[in-house]
Amino acid sequence: MEPYELTASEASKLIAERKLSCEELVRSTLKRIEEREPTIRAWTYLDPQRAIRQARELDKQPAKSPLHGLTFGVKDMIDTADMPTSHNSPVYFEHRPGKDAACVSVVRHSGALILGKTDTVEFASGGRKAATRNPWNLAHTPGGSSSGSGAAVADRMVQLAFGTQTGGSHIRPASFNGIYGIKPTHGAISREGAKMYSHTLDTVGWYGRSVADLQLVAEAFRLVGHDTAAPVDVKGLKVGLCRSPVWRKSEPAGRAALAAAAKRLEAAGAIVIELELPAPFGELNAAQETIMQGEGRAAFLPEYLAYRHLLHQDFVDKVEGAHGITPEALIAAYDLAADCRRTFDGLFGKELDVILTPAAPGEAPEGLHTTGDWAFNAMWTLLHVPCVGIPVGLGSQGLPVGIQIVGPRFSDAALLRIADACAPVIDLGGTIPHVESEEEAVAA
Repeated sequence: MEPYELTASEASKLIAERKLSCEELVRSTLKRIEEREPTIRAWTYLDPQRAIRQARELDKQPAKSPLHGLTFGVKDMIDTADMPTSHNSPVYFEHRPGKDAACVSVVRHSGALILGKTDTVEFASGGRKAATRNPWNLAHTPGGSSSGSGAAVADRMVQLAFGTQTGGSHIRPASFNGIYGIKPTHGAISREGAKMYSHTLDTVGWYGRSVADLQLVAEAFRLVGHDTAAPVDVKGLKVGLCRSPVWRKSEPAGRAALAAAAKRLEAAGAIVIELELPAPFGELNAAQETIMQGEGRAAFLPEYLAYRHLLHQDFVDKVEGAHGITPEALIAAYDLAADCRRTFDGLFGKELDVILTPAAPGEAPEGLHTTGDWAFNAMWTLLHVPCVGIPVGLGSQGLPVGIQIVGPRFSDAALLRIADACAPVIDLGGTIPHVESEEEAVAA
């Protein structure tokens, strides 16, 4: 096995035991990038020689944390002091902010090696798409807006990478690329230094190739309960199977993935129950869109005033109020979200430990003109709850499909423990058993 093939947790153990040097890891990773990047196009900025120099410096230092020497990709709308942050926009081409975003600072000062910047949808919100291709099939999208981060981790060009989510920009690419991802509780990770789209929705998350990888980063961020969360046994775990109010948007592969995950958990001793959310939750996706467009109007006003001639029409429309978002609509959306958050948190306890729900409609769509539908993510983003994406297997087109598990607000550490127990049961690889119809999916 070449070092680049190691998961973050595997590499961390070898580095701690001095069986692998940081330089060996980064050289192997850079070689992989050299071979694959012309095809995948995941990166917007790399400086291989600087990465090697940094790795040598890390080899001289005592390990600060389990992240020591691990390679990290940063979505190119998150600021880095030593690399450009372009936002995939002509407005900020080769812009150098001069200061790390808070999330970058945390992992850098924990010993991670910031390898480069990964491609994104413009401003992580609209306009230009990333050039990145899905490593499983180059004709298909890797999802977005965290396109480069998802593809780079999936194609083993980096051990870990940051993404962000305002609608479904983080968890959906995890599903499309067959990797693990966590969207933490809103506000658990500082988003200072990441381009603002919606202060109510924007959330920084990260990708890895195992739950253990996600946990390494969670420890660095000192997520609430990371040092006290107890191990979980799948047997007796109370799982709410939630198709969500947008089930009609599911595709055969998505329905099959959810059915397979539920069946595998049940076979392992979990108690899987049907969970139908109260009627008001059916309005949350529309509320998320209202808040996103309404807050986006203020977020892009500075660029509009200074660089309107360089802005994609998407952002001009937001600032000029083309979506017709009224103050009354925004207030109603905020109030609905607040009510539903309290209701949702109250579902957990004696009768429910975790929710199992789709991460995407199905397999990644064909074409780089789209990043897929975030219908199965928007509600959870607005609820501010933590979500962990887990691969299930391959759909009929040979592309990955995953699910997500969801917990109440600030249960991130406990949710990762649940994911750690459930992943070996759910993530079996191979082709997912086909489900003929929606009725069969419900029956399964």
